[in-house]
Amino acid sequence: MRFVTASAPCLAYFTPSKMRLAFAGTPDFAAAVLAALIDNGLKPEFVLTQPDRAQGRGLKLAASPVKQLASAHHIPVLQPPTLKTADAHAPLLAQPLDVLVVAAYGLILPQPILDWPRFGCLNVHASLLPRWRGAAPIQHALLAGDTQTGITLMQMDAGLDTGAMIATREVPISPDDTTGSLHDALASAGAALAVDVLRQLEKNGALTSVPQDNILATYASKIDKSHARIDWTQDAATIERAIRAFNPVPGAYLLWNGMLLKLWRAVLLPDATTATPGTVLTARPQGIDVACRTGVLRILELQPAGGKRQTAAAFLAGHSLLPGCQLG
Repeated sequence: MRFVTASAPCLAYFTPSKMRLAFAGTPDFAAAVLAALIDNGLKPEFVLTQPDRAQGRGLKLAASPVKQLASAHHIPVLQPPTLKTADAHAPLLAQPLDVLVVAAYGLILPQPILDWPRFGCLNVHASLLPRWRGAAPIQHALLAGDTQTGITLMQMDAGLDTGAMIATREVPISPDDTTGSLHDALASAGAALAVDVLRQLEKNGALTSVPQDNILATYASKIDKSHARIDWTQDAATIERAIRAFNPVPGAYLLWNGMLLKLWRAVLLPDATTATPGTVLTARPQGIDVACRTGVLRILELQPAGGKRQTAAAFLAGHSLLPGCQLG
């Protein structure tokens, strides 16, 4: 962990044993942070999470991972659909609070909420800010071919991930990392960093931070299914990174003979080709080799619509995919 340094710390102080802590978060990433707080004796007085959502084929209402964890530990849970109105945040502001830890909450915090805790709202963000501000920092780090990412714990302000940085923790990106594997590594790092910062706050009674350099900022826009469609006119390395970036959600995909195919794992080949991008060069049990704008990509695992994720060998055993055909 690296704590940033600042010319002047916060001036507010408090007795550590009386720290009033709350937590705001929704998905698994946030649940990992909440679990670490609980395990380290930093149990929040209450939790904010998004309302239950309809999920699955039956569209039954399901509680968020954060709500499930909080309920299991008998922590009061609040689920306002919005915090934008005075009526929505008035009940919260009536409760005195020292710090609000936020991790992938999903709702915009208006200025009254940001000003509510004595030490402000501390956000656990899955990148080394100011790189990859926004909704999908993990996917964009992989798409860009970054070799390193990390966690930033920042003081929230009214901007989008623009707040001053309190501490960071670096996490390397391996050549075979997917969004799934990197998510888990960052969730673990974020949980540990949140605990360390709160312990530091208990010890010193103050927080120090430094502003971000806006010139270095990059934006990680939200990912949807349209971004995950394979474009063979890109180079092979770009496509291979996209397959890892969209694993597990939404899943890189293409259409072949009217069938949607998701691609789960592929490797770059050293071969060169002049074939039209998307042309199947070879289709063998060890993999399906496809021409890209530059380079060749070997598909190792894929999944037909309605089917299971399978190896290239298993797929070819049930589908006639011949060299020379256009894949997608």
